[in-house]
Amino acid sequence: MSLEVTGKLLVKNPTQVVSDKFKKREFVLELAEEINGNTYTNFAKMQLVQQKCDILDKFNEGDSVKVSFNIKGNRWEKDGKVNYITNLDAWRIEPAMAGAPTQSAGAPAGYAPVNAAQPANTGNFYNPSPENVDDLPF
Repeated sequence: MSLEVTGKLLVKNPTQVVSDKFKKREFVLELAEEINGNTYTNFAKMQLVQQKCDILDKFNEGDSVKVSFNIKGNRWEKDGKVNYITNLDAWRIEPAMAGAPTQSAGAPAGYAPVNAAQPANTGNFYNPSPENVDDLPF
């Protein structure tokens, strides 16, 4: 399952060599979400593994980034007790789009005006399916 999140790069840790066959690099995103007029801040620790560790080099703490990631989980048993660990494994990091178009007041759901600086194939346009087109004359 692939997910995306946009936030501010808060912490950028150095690469850790766990073994001769595994290395990882952790980083923290600050995620702000507005719910009912209140802003809630969350902090998500994510990781890059193996050859992906270098992706983070071109970004600075404080940059706004969009991260594509997968949720990975492991189960292990130690001393008769079952333990679980969950990792957010990033596989792509790119700059967040500054000034991305927002929903226009009065526009139909799913519509956002196309920004001239944005490629036309990004899907930010309203294109109703034939089932949703109201072609009645009244």
